[in-house]
Amino acid sequence: MTAPKRIGRDSATRKALIQATAQIMLEEGYAAATSRRVAAKAGVKPALVHYYFPSMDDLFLAVLRAGAETNLVRQREALADDQPLHALWQLNNVHGARLLMEFMALANHRKEIRSEIVAYAARFGDMEESAVALALRAHGVDTTEFPPVVMSMIVASLARIMVLEEGLGISRGHREAKSFIDGYLNRFELPGRPA
Repeated sequence: MTAPKRIGRDSATRKALIQATAQIMLEEGYAAATSRRVAAKAGVKPALVHYYFPSMDDLFLAVLRAGAETNLVRQREALADDQPLHALWQLNNVHGARLLMEFMALANHRKEIRSEIVAYAARFGDMEESAVALALRAHGVDTTEFPPVVMSMIVASLARIMVLEEGLGISRGHREAKSFIDGYLNRFELPGRPA
């Protein structure tokens, strides 16, 4: 007798379902991500969605966790970059912001999604705040007057809202905001690193 087949955590089908769900959420919103739509996008039979994910909430959590882990890896890479503040800006200024907004909307109805977002945001925010604090202190900035948590929130929030607005076709003030942020990043990039 052979052992019963276990659902592989890293199977190609599971990954395809996660990617298909994320793509549908980005293109049409979380409400469009039904098991049938996900299966069709992944090129599998609908029953396989529930084979790998007993509920759609389980699938949504898997998509959120996969994206969060990928983003945390990218954040560590950004912090190791020659220009970590610039790299963090770029990280916050990508399409992941749109997917995060879909999850925030979903979190209004799903407590477990909300908890997962809060945990991820804490991890990401702590690392970002540390990098900003290091840069500000290196330049002699009074971190009481300019708290690193506030400064990192301002920059990250601006990057994300610009991505969302650009997705809607809104560009008012974006060029000026990017220029302002670029000056800020050049001024406060960590000493000894190219500006």
